Amino acid sequence: MWKDKLKEVIYILENSNINEIEVRFWFSKIKVTKDAPIVNADSESLPEQPIAKIEESSSNEPTKTEEIPTPTSSDTFTVRSPMPGTFYSCPDPDSKPFVEIGTKVNEGDTLCIIEAMKIMNEIQSEKSGTIKEIIIEDGNPIEFDQPLFIIDSSE
Repeated sequence: MWKDKLKEVIYILENSNINEIEVRFWFSKIKVTKDAPIVNADSESLPEQPIAKIEESSSNEPTKTEEIPTPTSSDTFTVRSPMPGTFYSCPDPDSKPFVEIGTKVNEGDTLCIIEAMKIMNEIQSEKSGTIKEIIIEDGNPIEFDQPLFIIDSSE
């Protein structure tokens, strides 16, 4: 039966101007693709305008994070994410953030929440000091060992 359906899908693809067909039925999936036609053209007849490249991104793909320099001072401490998930700076949308730049924190104070697999995990400060920098924005996805905060523990 599937061979007959596959032949039908291929026939439809060949006799149309589309390049790809994907058919899903229960737990089966058929994807048939044909190559785009190759056009031979002189380079003189091609337009001079640059062609824009379209990139598709999926929400399932991890976002690339830029390298954040770790502080070199011995008085600063970088709080890193212990797990991948979603960063939240406050307990709920109507509340104020746990910490802001300039907030003094003690060891064990809650800095943020990381949601991982529908579980809200409170991240606590490992050292006392003052929040010098908040590296990640509220609601952004984070990866394991990604820097979150820089704490100045010189006081």
